[in-house]
Amino acid sequence: MKRNATAVWNGSLKEGAGKLTTQSTTLSDTQYSFKSRFEEGVGTNPEELIAAAHSGCFTMQLSAYITEAGFEIESIETKCAIDLVDGTILTSQLTVTAKVSGIAEDAFQQLVTKAEKNCPISKVLNAAIYTTATLA
Repeated sequence: MKRNATAVWNGSLKEGAGKLTTQSTTLSDTQYSFKSRFEEGVGTNPEELIAAAHSGCFTMQLSAYITEAGFEIESIETKCAIDLVDGTILTSQLTVTAKVSGIAEDAFQQLVTKAEKNCPISKVLNAAIYTTATLA
């Protein structure tokens, strides 16, 4: 399986602007710029997209592991915060809240750790990954 996205940029770094389009067209000429990345501008930015990818991937992986363990999931919500410092993504912080019928806290935490280590986006990130998980 291969997926793709295209970025088009016009102009200089600070004054220019770009557009992102994904294969699925979920993003279609979605704007991004220096301001949306480093200040408060309209549009997305690469770090926000990595946060979305990591939270989505991790949540799906955790869902798979919980289901494989025989538990019923009501919901899993994962927030991801990407920390960009001096041009390097240093950390990805996952904050998870899950409603899972009948699962013990220790079993849940083991599955969270397994998902953190095995989701494909975790594997591709060259950053420290921290996860805080709570059963609701």
